[in-house]
Amino acid sequence: GGTRVLYTVKEVASLSHATVKALHYYHKIGLLEPHAVSEAGYRLYGTKELERLQEILFYRELDFTLEQIKRLLNEGKDRLAVLAEQEKLLLLRQERLGTILGTLRESMTKEREGKSMEDNKLFAGLGSEEEWRRALEEQNAHLKETYDFDMLAANPIDTAEMNEMAAEAAAFMAGMAEALRKGIKANDGKITDFVSEHLAFLNDHGHPITAEDFAAQNRFFFT
Repeated sequence: GGTRVLYTVKEVASLSHATVKALHYYHKIGLLEPHAVSEAGYRLYGTKELERLQEILFYRELDFTLEQIKRLLNEGKDRLAVLAEQEKLLLLRQERLGTILGTLRESMTKEREGKSMEDNKLFAGLGSEEEWRRALEEQNAHLKETYDFDMLAANPIDTAEMNEMAAEAAAFMAGMAEALRKGIKANDGKITDFVSEHLAFLNDHGHPITAEDFAAQNRFFFT
Protein backbone atom coordinates (compact mmCIF):
# COMPACT_ATOMS: atom_id res chain seq x y z
CA GLY A 1 0.00 0.00 0.00
CA GLY A 2 1.03 3.61 -0.63
CA THR A 3 3.88 4.98 -2.66
CA ARG A 4 7.33 4.08 -1.40
CA VAL A 5 9.35 7.14 -0.35
CA LEU A 6 12.81 7.13 -1.90
CA TYR A 7 15.65 9.43 -0.92
CA THR A 8 18.62 10.62 -2.94
CA VAL A 9 22.13 10.14 -1.57
CA LYS A 10 22.24 13.85 -0.58
CA GLU A 11 18.97 13.53 1.33
CA VAL A 12 20.22 10.40 3.12
CA ALA A 13 23.44 12.22 4.04
CA SER A 14 21.42 15.12 5.43
CA LEU A 15 19.13 12.78 7.41
CA SER A 16 21.84 10.53 8.83
CA HIS A 17 24.85 12.91 9.12
CA ALA A 18 26.90 10.36 7.14
CA THR A 19 28.81 12.00 4.29
CA VAL A 20 27.90 11.50 0.63
CA LYS A 21 31.44 10.18 0.14
CA ALA A 22 30.90 7.55 2.88
CA LEU A 23 27.57 6.46 1.34
CA HIS A 24 29.19 6.08 -2.09
CA TYR A 25 31.96 4.02 -0.48
CA TYR A 26 29.49 1.81 1.44
CA HIS A 27 27.81 1.08 -1.90
CA LYS A 28 31.12 0.38 -3.62
CA ILE A 29 32.13 -2.24 -1.01
CA GLY A 30 28.65 -3.81 -0.91
CA LEU A 31 27.92 -2.71 2.65
CA LEU A 32 24.88 -0.59 1.79
CA GLU A 33 23.23 -1.14 -1.57
CA PRO A 34 20.73 1.53 -2.73
CA HIS A 35 17.14 0.39 -3.26
CA ALA A 36 17.46 1.45 -6.89
CA VAL A 37 19.59 3.50 -9.27
CA SER A 38 17.59 5.92 -11.43
CA GLU A 39 17.95 6.17 -15.21
CA ALA A 40 19.99 9.29 -14.68
CA GLY A 41 22.36 7.25 -12.46
CA TYR A 42 21.20 8.59 -9.07
CA ARG A 43 21.30 6.21 -6.10
CA LEU A 44 17.89 6.00 -4.36
CA TYR A 45 17.33 4.70 -0.82
CA GLY A 46 14.16 3.49 0.93
CA THR A 47 13.25 2.83 4.58
CA LYS A 48 14.98 -0.61 4.68
CA GLU A 49 18.23 0.96 3.48
CA LEU A 50 17.94 3.75 6.08
CA GLU A 51 17.45 1.11 8.80
CA ARG A 52 20.54 -0.76 7.64
CA LEU A 53 22.49 2.52 7.61
CA GLN A 54 21.39 3.15 11.21
CA GLU A 55 22.77 -0.29 12.19
CA ILE A 56 26.04 0.46 10.35
CA LEU A 57 26.41 3.77 12.21
CA PHE A 58 25.75 2.13 15.61
CA TYR A 59 28.59 -0.31 14.87
CA ARG A 60 30.82 2.58 13.69
CA GLU A 61 30.11 4.28 17.03
CA LEU A 62 31.52 1.12 18.63
CA ASP A 63 34.67 1.38 16.45
CA PHE A 64 34.01 -1.76 14.40
CA THR A 65 35.75 -1.82 11.04
CA LEU A 66 33.62 -1.73 7.88
CA GLU A 67 34.71 -5.31 7.12
CA GLN A 68 33.51 -6.49 10.55
CA ILE A 69 30.21 -4.61 10.13
CA LYS A 70 29.64 -6.18 6.73
CA ARG A 71 30.18 -9.68 8.15
CA LEU A 72 27.89 -9.02 11.11
CA LEU A 73 25.05 -7.51 9.07
CA ASN A 74 25.23 -10.16 6.36
CA GLU A 75 24.45 -12.91 8.88
CA GLY A 76 20.78 -12.36 8.12
CA LYS A 77 19.79 -11.79 11.75
CA ASP A 78 16.53 -9.94 12.20
CA ARG A 79 16.82 -6.23 12.95
CA LEU A 80 15.74 -6.55 16.58
CA ALA A 81 18.50 -9.10 17.30
CA VAL A 82 21.12 -6.79 15.75
CA LEU A 83 19.85 -3.80 17.75
CA ALA A 84 19.77 -5.83 20.99
CA GLU A 85 23.42 -6.86 20.43
CA GLN A 86 24.40 -3.25 19.75
CA GLU A 87 22.56 -2.07 22.85
CA LYS A 88 24.58 -4.51 24.99
CA LEU A 89 27.88 -3.24 23.53
CA LEU A 90 26.89 0.44 23.83
CA LEU A 91 25.86 -0.08 27.47
CA LEU A 92 29.30 -1.56 28.20
CA ARG A 93 30.90 1.49 26.63
CA GLN A 94 28.54 3.85 28.52
CA GLU A 95 29.46 2.16 31.80
CA ARG A 96 33.16 2.47 31.03
CA LEU A 97 32.84 6.16 30.05
CA GLY A 98 30.80 6.81 33.22
CA THR A 99 33.67 5.45 35.31
CA ILE A 100 36.24 7.50 33.37
CA LEU A 101 34.13 10.67 33.81
CA GLY A 102 33.84 9.96 37.54
CA THR A 103 37.64 9.67 37.78
CA LEU A 104 38.11 12.89 35.79
CA ARG A 105 35.62 14.83 37.94
CA GLU A 106 37.14 13.57 41.16
CA SER A 107 40.57 14.64 39.84
CA MET A 108 39.18 18.14 39.14
CA THR A 109 37.64 18.37 42.63
CA LYS A 110 40.93 17.38 44.27
CA GLU A 111 42.81 19.85 42.05
CA ARG A 112 40.48 22.69 43.11
CA GLU A 113 41.02 21.75 46.76
CA GLY A 114 44.78 21.71 46.20
CA LYS A 115 44.94 18.03 47.15
CA SER A 116 46.31 14.98 45.38
CA MET A 117 44.15 12.04 44.46
CA GLU A 118 45.02 8.62 45.88
CA ASP A 119 47.40 6.92 43.45
CA ASN A 120 45.25 3.80 43.12
CA LYS A 121 42.23 5.89 42.06
CA LEU A 122 43.95 7.93 39.35
CA PHE A 123 43.27 5.44 36.55
CA ALA A 124 39.87 4.01 37.48
CA GLY A 125 38.01 3.16 34.28
CA LEU A 126 40.98 3.68 31.99
CA GLY A 127 41.10 -0.06 31.81
CA SER A 128 43.51 -2.91 31.55
CA GLU A 129 43.71 -5.08 28.48
CA GLU A 130 41.80 -7.78 30.41
CA GLU A 131 38.81 -5.45 30.94
CA TRP A 132 38.75 -4.52 27.26
CA ARG A 133 39.05 -8.15 26.23
CA ARG A 134 36.25 -9.21 28.57
CA ALA A 135 33.93 -6.61 27.05
CA LEU A 136 34.74 -7.74 23.50
CA GLU A 137 35.10 -11.46 24.23
CA GLU A 138 31.50 -12.47 23.51
CA GLN A 139 31.42 -10.57 20.21
CA ASN A 140 34.78 -12.01 19.24
CA ALA A 141 33.80 -15.61 20.08
CA HIS A 142 30.78 -15.18 17.84
CA LEU A 143 32.86 -13.80 14.93
CA LYS A 144 35.45 -16.56 15.38
CA GLU A 145 32.84 -19.32 15.41
CA THR A 146 30.90 -17.97 12.43
CA TYR A 147 33.75 -16.72 10.22
CA ASP A 148 36.94 -18.08 11.73
CA PHE A 149 37.82 -14.39 12.17
CA ASP A 150 39.60 -13.22 15.31
CA MET A 151 38.80 -9.55 15.86
CA LEU A 152 41.18 -9.21 18.82
CA ALA A 153 44.10 -10.80 16.96
CA ALA A 154 43.37 -8.67 13.89
CA ASN A 155 43.17 -5.49 16.01
CA PRO A 156 45.42 -6.06 19.06
CA ILE A 157 44.57 -3.68 21.86
CA ASP A 158 47.42 -1.37 22.74
CA THR A 159 46.60 -0.69 26.37
CA ALA A 160 49.60 1.60 26.91
CA GLU A 161 48.61 3.83 24.00
CA MET A 162 44.94 3.74 25.00
CA ASN A 163 45.79 4.85 28.53
CA GLU A 164 48.20 7.50 27.24
CA MET A 165 45.45 8.94 25.03
CA ALA A 166 42.86 8.81 27.82
CA ALA A 167 45.28 10.53 30.23
CA GLU A 168 46.12 13.22 27.66
CA ALA A 169 42.42 13.82 26.94
CA ALA A 170 41.69 14.10 30.68
CA ALA A 171 44.57 16.55 31.14
CA PHE A 172 43.38 18.61 28.18
CA MET A 173 39.77 18.80 29.46
CA ALA A 174 40.93 19.67 32.99
CA GLY A 175 43.26 22.38 31.62
CA MET A 176 40.54 23.92 29.46
CA ALA A 177 38.07 23.85 32.37
CA GLU A 178 40.67 25.55 34.58
CA ALA A 179 41.21 28.26 31.92
CA LEU A 180 37.43 28.84 31.70
CA ARG A 181 37.20 29.18 35.47
CA LYS A 182 39.96 31.78 35.40
CA GLY A 183 38.11 33.62 32.64
CA ILE A 184 40.91 33.28 30.09
CA LYS A 185 39.59 34.08 26.60
CA ALA A 186 39.69 31.46 23.83
CA ASN A 187 41.97 33.64 21.69
CA ASP A 188 44.53 34.05 24.50
CA GLY A 189 48.01 32.83 23.47
CA LYS A 190 48.13 30.28 26.28
CA ILE A 191 44.91 28.66 25.09
CA THR A 192 45.91 28.59 21.42
CA ASP A 193 49.25 26.95 22.36
CA PHE A 194 47.44 24.46 24.57
CA VAL A 195 44.98 23.54 21.79
CA SER A 196 47.83 23.32 19.22
CA GLU A 197 49.71 20.87 21.45
CA HIS A 198 46.55 18.77 21.89
CA LEU A 199 45.93 18.69 18.11
CA ALA A 200 49.58 17.71 17.52
CA PHE A 201 49.19 14.87 20.05
CA LEU A 202 46.06 13.59 18.28
CA ASN A 203 47.76 13.77 14.89
CA ASP A 204 50.83 11.93 16.20
CA HIS A 205 48.60 9.17 17.56
CA GLY A 206 46.83 8.45 14.29
CA HIS A 207 43.76 10.62 14.89
CA PRO A 208 44.23 13.47 12.40
CA ILE A 209 41.83 16.35 12.94
CA THR A 210 41.73 19.86 11.48
CA ALA A 211 41.54 22.91 13.72
CA GLU A 212 38.12 23.72 12.18
CA ASP A 213 36.68 20.26 12.94
CA PHE A 214 38.14 20.40 16.43
CA ALA A 215 36.57 23.81 17.09
CA ALA A 216 33.20 22.53 15.81
CA GLN A 217 33.36 19.47 18.10
CA ASN A 218 34.40 21.53 21.12
CA ARG A 219 32.38 24.67 20.46
CA PHE A 220 31.18 24.83 24.09
CA PHE A 221 34.72 25.91 25.01
CA PHE A 222 34.88 28.59 22.34
CA THR A 223 31.46 30.27 22.51
